[in-house]
Amino acid sequence: MAFQKRYDRFKELNTELIGLSIDQVFSHIKWIEWIEEKLGVEIGFPIIADDTGKVAQRLGLIHPGKGTNTVRAVFIVDPKGIIRAILYYPQELGRNMDEILRMVRGFQVADKHGIAIPANWPENELIKDEVIIPPAADVATAAKRTKEYECYDWWFCHKKL
Repeated sequence: MAFQKRYDRFKELNTELIGLSIDQVFSHIKWIEWIEEKLGVEIGFPIIADDTGKVAQRLGLIHPGKGTNTVRAVFIVDPKGIIRAILYYPQELGRNMDEILRMVRGFQVADKHGIAIPANWPENELIKDEVIIPPAADVATAAKRTKEYECYDWWFCHKKL
C-alpha cells in the first residue's frame, strides 16, 4: 500500500513498480481486495506470484534461518536492466518510501549529469542540494578544479545543477 500511495511520484520519475511474492495468485487477489475494501486503496501495479519460490531463491529473498519467510527487498533496476541498488528489510522493519524515491531520483540525476550524489541529498549537511564533481584523473585537472568549482579541497568539489 505504501508504494501505491506514492505511485504517482514513481511515475513522474518514469519508474515502474512490480511486486513479487512467493504467495500464490489467490493470496494476491485476496490481499489486493482486502487493501481496497478495508483501506480504500487500489493497487495499480502488477503483483507477480512466484509460487514455486524459484525467483525468490535466486535473488536471495528466502531467509535461511526463518523457514519459508521471505526477506523484503527492493531492487532498483535502471532502463538498461542493470540492478543499481538492493535494499533488504527484515520483517520487523518497514521500507522507507521516501528513501526509495530519493534513490531513484538520485540515480537519474547522477546518470544524466555525470556527477555523484552526497549523503542525505538534496539536504546534505555541507553542500545542501548541490552535487559532487567526479574526482580528478590527473594532476593538472586537480590543480584547476578549485578555480572552476566550489571545493573543500581538490578532491571534494561541488556545484549546483
